[in-house]
Amino acid sequence: MAALVVDGVHAYYGHIHALHGVSIAVEEGEIVTLIGANGAGKSTTLKTIAGFLRPRPGAVFLDGKPIHGLPPHEITRRGVCLVPEGRRIFPRMTVLENLQMGAFTRTDADVQADLDRVFHLFPRLKERLSQVAGTLSGGEQQMLAIARGLMARPRILLLDEPSMGLAPVLVELIFQTIREINAQGVTILLVEQNALMALGIARRGYVLETGRIVLADEAHRLRENDMVRKSYLGEL
Repeated sequence: MAALVVDGVHAYYGHIHALHGVSIAVEEGEIVTLIGANGAGKSTTLKTIAGFLRPRPGAVFLDGKPIHGLPPHEITRRGVCLVPEGRRIFPRMTVLENLQMGAFTRTDADVQADLDRVFHLFPRLKERLSQVAGTLSGGEQQMLAIARGLMARPRILLLDEPSMGLAPVLVELIFQTIREINAQGVTILLVEQNALMALGIARRGYVLETGRIVLADEAHRLRENDMVRKSYLGEL
C-alpha cells in the first residue's frame, strides 16, 4: 500500500473547476514529482493533500486512512507537511521563532534535536538565528521555509516550487538538500517548474495539464518522452 494516495480528486476555487479526477500515489521513501505548466493544477493538488482545499468529490489517504476531511493542522500532526510556494515565512519574526512555529503541533521532547538537524542541513540559518526573517536573502528564506517544514517532523514533505526565483548556484544547493532530506527517510512530493532538475532527483513523475494527469511514468522515462522534452525540457 502506498503511503500517500490521491484518489479521483476534483477541486474548485469557487465555481472554477481546478482539478478533474486527479489520482496519484507516493510510496514510502520516494521522491515523486508533479510537473506541468503554470495553472495546470500542481499547487492545487498539494493544497488539497494538505487540507487547505476539500476534494469535491475524491479522497486523500495516508497509510490507507482518509485525511481529506481533516483540518490542515491535524494533517500536519499526522505527518504530512506543506512547504508552500513563495516561502510564506513570518517576515517580522526571527529565524528561530519561525522554526519554533514549525514545531507548533508537537508535544514531544525532541524539538531541540530537530533544530540541530536543520542547522546541519542549513548551517547559514544557525548563523542568523536572531535575524528578522524578512531581511534574509531569497535563498535563505527558502532554506528557512524548508527547515520550518522539517520542524514538524513530517513523514511526507510536500514541496511547492522550492527553486522559484533563485540563482542557479542556490538551485543546485536546494536540490542537493532535498536529496539529503530524502536520504534521511522523508518521503517527498515535489512540485517544480524546473522539470529537468525535478526529474533528475525523482524516482517517478506525473504530468498535469489543465487539472488532469496526462502522463505518469518512471522519471528517467519521462525525461526521454518526446512530449515532455518538447513541452517542459525545452528540447525539440
